[in-house]
Amino acid sequence: MNTSKKVVVLGGGSFGTVLANLAASSGYKVSLWVRDSDQALRINSEGANSSYHPELKLSENIQASDSLEEVMNDASIVFIATPGIIFEQIINRISSLIIDNAYIVSCTKSILGDPFRSLSDIIGKKIKNPIGVLSGPNLAKEIAEEKVAGTVIASFDNDLIDSVKQILSSKTFKIYSSNDIQGVELAGALKNIYAIICGMADSLGVGENAIGLILTRSMAEMSRFAVAKGANPITFLGLSGMGDLVATCTSKLSRNYQLGYNLGLGMNLTEAKEAIGQVAEGIRTLEVIKNESVKLNIKMPLVESLYDIIHVKSSPESLINDLINNPHEVDVEFTY
Repeated sequence: MNTSKKVVVLGGGSFGTVLANLAASSGYKVSLWVRDSDQALRINSEGANSSYHPELKLSENIQASDSLEEVMNDASIVFIATPGIIFEQIINRISSLIIDNAYIVSCTKSILGDPFRSLSDIIGKKIKNPIGVLSGPNLAKEIAEEKVAGTVIASFDNDLIDSVKQILSSKTFKIYSSNDIQGVELAGALKNIYAIICGMADSLGVGENAIGLILTRSMAEMSRFAVAKGANPITFLGLSGMGDLVATCTSKLSRNYQLGYNLGLGMNLTEAKEAIGQVAEGIRTLEVIKNESVKLNIKMPLVESLYDIIHVKSSPESLINDLINNPHEVDVEFTY
């Protein structure tokens, strides 16, 4: 066992569980924080997280707890994989618990609004430790099944990047590096919106040509918004951009894709959410991005169409009509 670093994962959901198991399988002592004491007890006694990955036998190096104080004690690196809605609350709670030389890595693909804030911004306001962002085409079920996957760790701190690679890399999980925190983070959050759109389009039977059209226009919208926020557009050609967009927008394992598919079948939002049973971040991100794009005067036709379907009760069929009838016809819109 590697005893030199204590690894902490905050969030016992689908992705948090596989992150904890990756680190523990590499020999690290891992503390997994979950919100429910009963869930912690089941994980420790059964050696599995039956709520999310009943098929995955967890490493004995994982110890689950519902006490933040307990798991944060002497943590060397903290991976945060909680839902976006409680992210800021968690940062507030751990800000007095994290030791000075620990690393903190956001693994949640979300953006908060009112005002517009990235999750790394939220961390940086409260915690002065080195920050990283982990994002990529990382469908948790496939990682749990040890299917080949890759991800990106973005940070300005090279030692943090090296630590994340050492802790999480495996024979099937490849980690790449970036210093574009803004781009990697925005790509991860924004693609959830387009996964909803692709799921909806798929359920309407629009065809594969139309899905290809939606994917490329999604990439144009994502990068257009991100560049306005200071990101490098080239980042969107990588794993956190195109890689995650394609995987999430075409996979029935994606919660956001499933949500969109259900909406296309005629379910209302509440029904679509209940049918999934897990958090789909794209709905909350949609409202934040829609409001911010209006402030910045950035045209995002797909975002606008989905927003109208969700909040103005337009029909799902209006999505394709809006896309075809939009006057914008330039393909590649910027150079860098």
